[in-house]
Amino acid sequence: MTLTTRFAPSPTGRLHLGHAHAALVAWGAARIGGGRFLLRIEDIDRGRCKPEFEEAIHRDLAWLGLAWETPVRRQSDHFDDYAEALGRLADMSLLYPCFCTRAEIRAEIERSAGAPHQPGDGPEGPIYPGLCRRLDPAERQRRIDKGEPHALRLDVARAARLAGALTWTDRLRGEQAATPEIFGDVVLARKDVPTSYHLAVTVDDALQGVTLVTRGDDLFFASHVHRLLQALLGLPTPEYHHHALIADPAGNRLAKRDKSITIEALREAGKSAGEVIGMAGFGG
Repeated sequence: MTLTTRFAPSPTGRLHLGHAHAALVAWGAARIGGGRFLLRIEDIDRGRCKPEFEEAIHRDLAWLGLAWETPVRRQSDHFDDYAEALGRLADMSLLYPCFCTRAEIRAEIERSAGAPHQPGDGPEGPIYPGLCRRLDPAERQRRIDKGEPHALRLDVARAARLAGALTWTDRLRGEQAATPEIFGDVVLARKDVPTSYHLAVTVDDALQGVTLVTRGDDLFFASHVHRLLQALLGLPTPEYHHHALIADPAGNRLAKRDKSITIEALREAGKSAGEVIGMAGFGG
């Protein structure tokens, strides 16, 4: 099997040194392994994603000397793929509509604070307390028929029982027992965004034949959910490499709002591609 990696940025701002590091990790792994390097544009959030940022991604990566296979997969062109995956999960009775607002979820968590058997916090913050999971099916349908906005959540406990014990492998940390329940019932789609990061990347990696997922270690725990989705949807399981994030001199994680360290700003300041690659941790 050909080793295949990918770099999958969201076009919501300019690429910075952290993105350069992530792209170089994926590109370097493919190059060393004699494999394929793919670029994917993760633009499911149509409100924040801009064409000019997508164009800048191509320009910055090319300036750094990276080459990728074409065509580039753009997630917004493939909502049907995610809808098909959602349909399969629905057929397994693993999805339920959630009508809760953020305020209602927060209020329920505060009301239940200190009560026994509360789920606590997960990798993405407080775990959803399951209010709508307990709704009667007839009540769910009544509210859907009324047109109430809702998200689709995965019943993670039920899904985990169906999938059974699962593992996945990270190149740096070794074999991991999948524990998706640490996230609670994750959202897989919303009315305004018809898929979630968790669902879209899992489907995309399988359809694109990605065999090695490289990404920052801030997404390490997300792989627990992705492994569960792979099992439920009958998709292959890639190997993972969650690398360290690079930080600014103060030790803070780099962000798109830090305009001074974008690749574009560094290029305009006279830095060479080799110098920027060195600043991204790879030597110039």
